[in-house]
Parts: sequence; structure tokens; C-alpha cells
Amino acid sequence: MRIVVGEFTSLDGVMQAPGGPDEDTHGGFAHGGWTHPFFDPQVMGGALAEWAADTDALLFGRHTWQVMAAAWPGRAGDPFADHMNSVAKHVVSNTLGEDDLTWNNTTLIPGDHALDHIRKLRDTDGRDLVVMGSLTLARTLLTQGLVDELRLMIIPVLLGGGKTIYPTDGAKHTLELVSTVTSATGVHVATYRPATAT
Repeated sequence: MRIVVGEFTSLDGVMQAPGGPDEDTHGGFAHGGWTHPFFDPQVMGGALAEWAADTDALLFGRHTWQVMAAAWPGRAGDPFADHMNSVAKHVVSNTLGEDDLTWNNTTLIPGDHALDHIRKLRDTDGRDLVVMGSLTLARTLLTQGLVDELRLMIIPVLLGGGKTIYPTDGAKHTLELVSTVTSATGVHVATYRPATAT
């Protein structure tokens, strides 16, 4: 399977709480839901549908999984919601127990063995294993060189600070642009993969 990370990002690299005001206020973040004015159903919605078609499983950190598990089951009947609810899901956590896994088709990955488990998932046959949100997990996977594709929806807004997935380990990570399209709202939908050494 390919590990694919998909994120909404501001021009200054902030990825915190794109979906709603109460999604993640950690650090006093006050801009939750900042993506909504820029959503373009044709370009952005089309990209999300296309990406979903290639997804065999989703991979989450605990916080993002809990936000998603509270939201998506109530939206059944929409094609994307039905996909989210039916697809296999994996959540990395040291605090959730099996009884907490109320969202359909969720498997728990203990946090202290997460990287080994994720490497095994990556080595299995299949299409995409997609990380959505889950900023700490996504940063770890990028730092470890385990991300096969990075999909960014780059929103034309500056948020002035907040959480991101970009590594801070001082290492250079070179990517190559695979595709890009711009929405009518000025959002760049860009796909990157690790650059092949020459």
C-alpha cells in the first residue's frame, strides 16, 4: 500500500482545525473552520472524490479519529460520507480501548508499536492508506520517510500560527510536483511525491 497524506494548508503552513471552530483550539487557535469560504465543489470536491476512489484504508491519530467519528456517521446517504463510514480505518492511540472504537470498521494501533505496525500495513497489497488531519502522526511519518505521496489543498490565507505537519528535524526532504490544479476560489490542489535520487 502507498501511504498518502492529505491536508488543507494555509499559505503559512498552518493545518490546524480546518473543519470547524471547536475542532482544535489548542494554543488559543481561534480560526477553526478557515477552509469553508474557499471550498470549491467542482475542483476540490472532485479531487476528494478521486482520491477516495483509490483509498483502501484510512489512518488516523487519536484526536482526528475522535473528531471524524463524531461527525461522519450522522451524514450517511452522501457518497463521500458513505465512503468514510464503510472504508477500513486504523487509529493510533495509547489511550483509546477497544470499547471506544464505535466508528464502523476501526482497528486500534497501540501508539508504542505504531511505526512497526504502519510499516507492516504499508508492505501489504492494496491501494492507498490515507492519512487525513492527524498532524502529529503525519509529521512523524514524513520524518521517518514513510510518506509516498503528499496531497495539499493550499488555501490563499495567512493564519499567523498554528499546528503543521512539517518536520523540524533539520533534515532536507526533497519532493517533486506530480500534479496541480487551481480552483475558482484560488486554492491550489497539489500532489507531491518524494523526489527520485538521480
